[in-house]
Amino acid sequence: MDINYELYKVFYNVATSLSFSEASKQLYISQSAVSQAIKTLEKKIGQTLFIRSTKKVQLTPAGELLLQHIEPAMNLIRRGEEQIQNVNETQLGQLHIGASDTICRYFLVPYIKQFHQLYPEVPIKVTNATSKSCVDLLEQGQVDIIVSNNPNERLNASYITKTVSLFQDVFVGNPSHFPRITEEMTLKDVTKLPIMMLEKNSTTSQYLHQIFLQHQLDLVPEFQLYSNDLLIDFARIGLGLAFVPDYCIKKESKDLQIVSTKEKLPQRQLVAATHPSLPLSASAEAFLQLLPDL
Repeated sequence: MDINYELYKVFYNVATSLSFSEASKQLYISQSAVSQAIKTLEKKIGQTLFIRSTKKVQLTPAGELLLQHIEPAMNLIRRGEEQIQNVNETQLGQLHIGASDTICRYFLVPYIKQFHQLYPEVPIKVTNATSKSCVDLLEQGQVDIIVSNNPNERLNASYITKTVSLFQDVFVGNPSHFPRITEEMTLKDVTKLPIMMLEKNSTTSQYLHQIFLQHQLDLVPEFQLYSNDLLIDFARIGLGLAFVPDYCIKKESKDLQIVSTKEKLPQRQLVAATHPSLPLSASAEAFLQLLPDL
């Protein structure tokens, strides 16, 4: 199909704002011109892309499918324009990182600080999402770099640029509530205590379920939350054992005990990843150089 790029541009703005009037403001054209462009695109494609009503605009299944393909393309074009502009202005350009709250707080902050000190004129944007969702951001061209837990079923091995850290997942609890945790325990022993962990779709949750499956044990968590910090707080007040990365636990913590398990859990990795098919900005390259390479 020979379809003008401007039609796709109009579609993208309507699809992401779900508003014809908002799209007209973003594109600096009239609302009637937006409506006409969408009608033309729908006629060329042979599919209805939006369900229009007096109160709201919704994407049809065909519209959602088209957006999945248009969004990465629009992000790629935007990044290309920004990089060309940065070359002309001899600037590094914006740095956009994707990472989970935990990875940002406990790993990335010192490196972001160092980058900001070296390049104070470069805008830094950080998008918080789960490690699995960060892969989606990377594939859609919405971020330059992600730092993710690995293994990650969503992350293509070809995207991994470097391994930046190794870590161990541990069970922690308050020994005044659970005296048994001061001694070595088997994973079967652990299952007899309330277990708290991240929500089921996280890479950490899937990892732990896999470990228990390998040892033919059932894993039925007491709590499944979205925050490692909240899991640690709950463990501290005696609600159960939290399963968290060891780098989240302060060594001097008096009210938390790391559980020594007979079955040793394998280490996991923190990896920096970029999209091999998309151009890497100068700011992203500079930030990657600051990260360790194990």
